[in-house]
Amino acid sequence: MEFKKILANLPEVKGPTQRRLPFNEKLKWSLIILVSFFILSSIPLWGLSENALAQFEYLSIILGAKFGSLMSLGIGPIVTASIVLQLLKGSGMLKLDTTTTEGRVFFQGLQKVLAIFFIIFEAMIYVFMGGLSPSSALSPDGFRVMQFMLVGQLFLGGILVLYMDEVINKWGFGSGISMFIAAGVAAEIMVQAFSPLTTAGTLAFGSSQAPVGKVWVLFISLIGRNPEGAGLALMAIIATIIVFVFSIYGQAMKIEIPLSFGRIRGHGIRWPLHFIYTSVIPVILVSALLANLQLWANLLEKWGRPILGTFSGNAPATGLVSWIYPPNLIENIIIGSFAWSDLMHAGTYVLFMIGGSVLFSYFWMQTAGMDARSQANQMMSSGLQIPGFRRDPRVLESILKRYTLPLTIMGGALVGFLASAADLLGALSRGTGILLAVMIIYKLYEEIAQQHMMDMYPGLRKMMGK
Repeated sequence: MEFKKILANLPEVKGPTQRRLPFNEKLKWSLIILVSFFILSSIPLWGLSENALAQFEYLSIILGAKFGSLMSLGIGPIVTASIVLQLLKGSGMLKLDTTTTEGRVFFQGLQKVLAIFFIIFEAMIYVFMGGLSPSSALSPDGFRVMQFMLVGQLFLGGILVLYMDEVINKWGFGSGISMFIAAGVAAEIMVQAFSPLTTAGTLAFGSSQAPVGKVWVLFISLIGRNPEGAGLALMAIIATIIVFVFSIYGQAMKIEIPLSFGRIRGHGIRWPLHFIYTSVIPVILVSALLANLQLWANLLEKWGRPILGTFSGNAPATGLVSWIYPPNLIENIIIGSFAWSDLMHAGTYVLFMIGGSVLFSYFWMQTAGMDARSQANQMMSSGLQIPGFRRDPRVLESILKRYTLPLTIMGGALVGFLASAADLLGALSRGTGILLAVMIIYKLYEEIAQQHMMDMYPGLRKMMGK
């Protein structure tokens, strides 16, 4: 009981007193937090000398992080805490009724404590394992002091993200976690498409170096009669658009099961089962697995035991990590360096991404309460049933089983294929990042459209019970 009191009295962002916030109020707080996130991402860690994490692009996309800044931890601790608790609850190891107010408060408090623990744990791992390190020229005592200062700065950044996420959840649109990921991916795509600067940070016009932005590269290459450069830039833009279109199309596909309220005749709803049933969780987990394999391969190579492979710069060169690292097929074809082994390499990567996504999709469906039995129990607890069938969870479960497993497998395979295709075609961002951004922005658009519609037509609010 004492522990529950501590969890219930943790510092938190006070929610709004009114039941429903106006559209403009939510928009204001969402923009304030978003701008704050970008500002914090541009503040470098004081005393940092070596940023060995910069090469792990997979991690930075998934975590909504920018390694070397105050936002180096990103949303990693929050997501890790959430996944751990969801798995414990979904598997039945954590007995907690989140339908009650007391249960929800306890769950949220437990998640916050666990997130703070992971903030401290990950900050120490990043610093003391050498990912983010102070200058080696410092004395041993000075080096140790600077390490703790780096940990302190990472802790500060992690706490700020934790409470900024809470502000978005209570005062803004969607969730802070989703918004930070989408903002990071969108910023990367905009930079890769339109930045007039070179990789050295100088203005490209009048310089011998090409700009980062592929749109500028395309125009410059066409004017300079450089078909190779124009082809590479054009394919990167086209690949990004293709992945965006197919991701939106896949997100919009769904099966709707008609349900009725057992005690209220003539009233019913349609329960949607999206084609991408487990969302992009599977491809996130596969990408996290790839990032961890690269991290361990790099560490093992430094320790003189290259069991998983070797690196050439930041890119894997040999071994297992090279086979599960995407080659840029289009670039190799255009510049004339294509070899038939590239097809085998690409096929291995695609199969790994699809197979891993299907496996993680099934695992997530079983452990996160998305299986047919859990969905049937949720419908029954809401007083819903299928018209024409008797009110029995076994009936609902048998009907849902026809859809949940096929959707889990096909949806997992689709997100795995789209993510790997974007990587192979050389899109403006990693495939995982594009998928995440599309799914998040699509759901955010639906929420904003619904909120705006209810502001314009207050009668709809009463119909929807808002």
